Amino acid sequence: MMSNENFIQLQDGAVVAFEEYGDANGVPLIFCHGWPSSRTMARLTDKPARELGIRIISPDRPGISASSLQPDRKLRDWPRVVERIVGHLGICEFRVLAISGGAPYAYATAIAMPERVQGMAIVGGAPPMAELLDAEGLLPLYRWMLALYRTRPRLLRRFFHLARPILSLRPPVRFRPLLLKMLMLRPCDAESLRDAAAFEAIFESQRRAWRGSAEGVMADAQIYAQPWGFAIEDVQVPVRLWHGKQDRAFSIRLAEQVAKRLPNCKARFVDEAGHYSLPIRHMREILKDLICSADGRCPDTT
Repeated sequence: MMSNENFIQLQDGAVVAFEEYGDANGVPLIFCHGWPSSRTMARLTDKPARELGIRIISPDRPGISASSLQPDRKLRDWPRVVERIVGHLGICEFRVLAISGGAPYAYATAIAMPERVQGMAIVGGAPPMAELLDAEGLLPLYRWMLALYRTRPRLLRRFFHLARPILSLRPPVRFRPLLLKMLMLRPCDAESLRDAAAFEAIFESQRRAWRGSAEGVMADAQIYAQPWGFAIEDVQVPVRLWHGKQDRAFSIRLAEQVAKRLPNCKARFVDEAGHYSLPIRHMREILKDLICSADGRCPDTT
């Protein structure tokens, strides 16, 4: 696995950490991790990216894992971080892949740099939650956090700090089946996470986020509860939107609404796929489709 930890210093002195996966000489792609998660979630892409000739660049967002906390950051601040990374690496044009909570960051990047983002794939993406009149399509945990953020933000922050010591722990392998059962996952998601490599990619990336700081995870969460600062209709870059029909985090109904609002979107709603199983089982297909859609040429691989 190509995985090199790198650090870039921003103009304000803050540090952003990123790792690379896949083919070091391949087509560049910025990976936007989910929430709560971190840069190592991109391990899901490593094998298919190597096969397809894709270079995965996966940064930690500010306050997550090894990246510096940036108080009061907004979603519109993210494209400047991406611009600094690709400038440092000498990359002119690139694709974007966003998983779950990475979606708003991908949209913001596309709007800020439409001439450089050749295409993007959104997998189980978070919708603009601040615009929702009905939150029934969200995971109950997300509805609870949204309600607390709006009414008792200090209490929510306290819960984050109390949760950090527990969620930073690495559970013994023998307890993994119990953990999956406790999470009450869809059968397709639970089955996919029984794969050791997939389990590590998902849960180790979450542990890294929590080990960084509770404040960093909280700051990342606040982005979803706030207005994005742009309309989703402003995203002109071609979007390949993937969503599992069994997704419990964000219902298929919410994904369909987002797809209708995007002016240049091709949506694929996958049967028997959930929030975790979709990127785990379909990553090669997602990556190949993104590369083909962006330049019309498909990788000559099998």
